[in-house]
Amino acid sequence: MSTPSRVRAIAPLFAALIACAFAVPGAGAADAPAKPAKKTAAPGPGAFTVPDAPPEQAKAAEMVYYGAYECEFQQTVHIAQSPKHSAYVDVKHGKNDWLMKPVLSSTGAVRLEDVRGETLMVQIASKSMLLNVKTGHRIVDDCISPKQRELIIEAKAAKAAAEAGGSTTTTSLMK
Repeated sequence: MSTPSRVRAIAPLFAALIACAFAVPGAGAADAPAKPAKKTAAPGPGAFTVPDAPPEQAKAAEMVYYGAYECEFQQTVHIAQSPKHSAYVDVKHGKNDWLMKPVLSSTGAVRLEDVRGETLMVQIASKSMLLNVKTGHRIVDDCISPKQRELIIEAKAAKAAAEAGGSTTTTSLMK
């Protein structure tokens, strides 16, 4: 079969596929009565309501490290209590800001979960990191708040004291 013959043979198939692709759903339903348009105002794009915080969220909000964080590559993250939503947190990095819900994990870490499901901030005693949960990438890492810096210094001092006290104890036991 020659090329022009093949084209003529499959042309109706392509025409049917193209017609299906551009068909308007319900366009052939002439006997269906037209429905009046509803006049309810739909929320704008990105509009949503923030639910009231349950008691466990309020408890987690008390454990959040607030303030300005110094992060890797001289980046900063700012975390503050939300003035609009009780027991929620405003997180700002660069030109982006998110409203986040504090959640206490079983390990003791505090997770700040973006109410829109885009980002997550994880806070542990020694550092915090901001993640894009949709793409699975870190936005910024090695973020340290003033309170975390205090905890790191205290932990180093306690470790040094324990090591110094441990060697003295061991030496005195050997005498």
